[in-house]
Amino acid sequence: MSKSLPYSRKDVDYDNAKFRHRSFFKVITQSFLTNNRKRDCISCSTGKFLCLILIFGVAYLVLTHKTSPGHVVSRDQVIGMTEEHSNSTIGASRLKKFWRRAPRLPPQLPPDTKGSNTSIDHVPATLDVKALWITRQQKVKEAFIHAWSGYKKYAMGYDELMPVSHHGIDGLGGLGATVVDALDTAMIMGVDEVVADAGSWVEEHLSERISKKGQVNLFETTIRVLGGLLSAYHLSGGEKGLNSTHAGPKPAVYLETAKNLGDRLLSAFTSSPTPIPFSDVVLHDSSAHPAPGGLSSTSEVSTLQLEFNYLSTVTGDEKYGLEAMKVMEHMKTLPKVEGLVPIYISPHSGQFSGDNIRLGSRGDSYYEYLLKVWLQSGPSSDNNTSYLYEMYKEAMTGVRHLLVQKSVPNGLVFVGELPYGSNGGFSPKMDHLVCFLPGTLALGATKGLTKKQAMGNNMLNLEDLENLKLAEDLAKTCFEMYSVTSTGLAPEIAYFHTEEFSEQGHDGGNKSSEYINDIIIKPADRHNLLRPETVESFFVLYRITEDLKYREWGWQIFEAFEKYTKVDTGGYCSLDDVTSIPPPKRDKMETFFLGETLKYLYLLFGDSSHIPLDKFVFNTEAHPIPINLKK
Repeated sequence: MSKSLPYSRKDVDYDNAKFRHRSFFKVITQSFLTNNRKRDCISCSTGKFLCLILIFGVAYLVLTHKTSPGHVVSRDQVIGMTEEHSNSTIGASRLKKFWRRAPRLPPQLPPDTKGSNTSIDHVPATLDVKALWITRQQKVKEAFIHAWSGYKKYAMGYDELMPVSHHGIDGLGGLGATVVDALDTAMIMGVDEVVADAGSWVEEHLSERISKKGQVNLFETTIRVLGGLLSAYHLSGGEKGLNSTHAGPKPAVYLETAKNLGDRLLSAFTSSPTPIPFSDVVLHDSSAHPAPGGLSSTSEVSTLQLEFNYLSTVTGDEKYGLEAMKVMEHMKTLPKVEGLVPIYISPHSGQFSGDNIRLGSRGDSYYEYLLKVWLQSGPSSDNNTSYLYEMYKEAMTGVRHLLVQKSVPNGLVFVGELPYGSNGGFSPKMDHLVCFLPGTLALGATKGLTKKQAMGNNMLNLEDLENLKLAEDLAKTCFEMYSVTSTGLAPEIAYFHTEEFSEQGHDGGNKSSEYINDIIIKPADRHNLLRPETVESFFVLYRITEDLKYREWGWQIFEAFEKYTKVDTGGYCSLDDVTSIPPPKRDKMETFFLGETLKYLYLLFGDSSHIPLDKFVFNTEAHPIPINLKK
């Protein structure tokens, strides 16, 4: 006997996944036909004869029954009728109506009973699903405008806003990082007044600053400023791009500024004795030097290639891409642990340094760019970047084998660390930064297509399906890192209870969470910096799986940002402790809140044809760069 579906009794009155009401007559006959007595009756000749009589009797009643006073004839029935044929026509119409299937009704959205702190407190049951997400997308757009208004009012031209004290701060070299990070977000959202403000500032001030400023970090400047300029160039119509805005300067302004910056950043590569670039660049004299201690982060040196490759494409000068790709070609030759690599590398020796392996800080985007640089090169199977995809696949196999474990008591899947290498102990520590991985795994499985499309094209092998399953499991864990706290916002770092590791007294504060005993949040790790990685993965997974839960999870996170981080005078602030209410505020709005977090939320709630994943790759700062589709 088959197990009944988990529907309530009222679902008996519905057909076809509860979209269409069934008549009382159909309910009775369906009950009879699915009853055991049906087989007993119809199995004999008498039963068959009685069924035929019943059918013909019903047909006779329909054809001969006269029109009742309350019967309403449709306009289509009236047109063309004549008196001499009216009786037969009406009878035929009734017979046709009897056999006609009732029209399918669209699915009705259940009421949103969670409540909201951002104006969508109750969603009517009849509200169209598309209209709901358009409304929520508009709320994200309004949040972006509010964030920009605070920055423009108190910190225009500075790298970052201090929203509580109403000041600006230059923590990234003084190149107006928030301006450039926010620029393509404004273009994607269609906020032309912000595009005009930011674009004018770039045109009037940025080139001068580049030529006069001192030390900047190669990685941060590349992903935020160079990447932001190149994306703005394409989105404003450069290289026959999207031309999504008519505000701001001509695309050539963004490209010339990017070229000026790229020329100076190249000194990090050319000054190094190995293919591994130095970490710091002095812009005004185009010189470079290593970081204190001499080492570079693995993620920093391997997260430059998307930007420099695209700069070569749009300028026609190969030098940028050639220098950046030397890093990857060199890293291909270095020893690895099942595809995994330590988080430090020396520009002097060209070798990895130490044994610490993790996908959090200093390691994360190395794995991201292995996949994305290969995707950027286009669909040709014989291109010279195929080794990157092989490195990516090997690394993800290593992740599954060495870094993935489950928490106790409820089995959350998480990615831990090997602080002393593969021969040392396992640490159940997971940075919020690791939440980039679900999106990367999903993107690597389908190459930007939906799962349905990829399955239809026979593109998914067993390894792809395993990676996609891991992506969904990890996305669930990343969401629970938010929902386990009192504020509904994730800490910077979480630990997980395992059979070998347990620590009491450091839960997230939300006692109603199912996973309150699985996740440990230590006092030093309870801050939230408005990071984007989780909503980034929700965006990618929604595009690929088309599962609405990722939108719902993203909306819950957005509501928490609105409730606890919004500053009335403009901007949003970081938090010092997500486990306490009210959470202590930290006086800083990171540039990536405008460049990444709000952008990914906006795209998550929008149409999937906007910046499609099979035509763009997002750099690690969420700046979309077009895939080379010319091959």
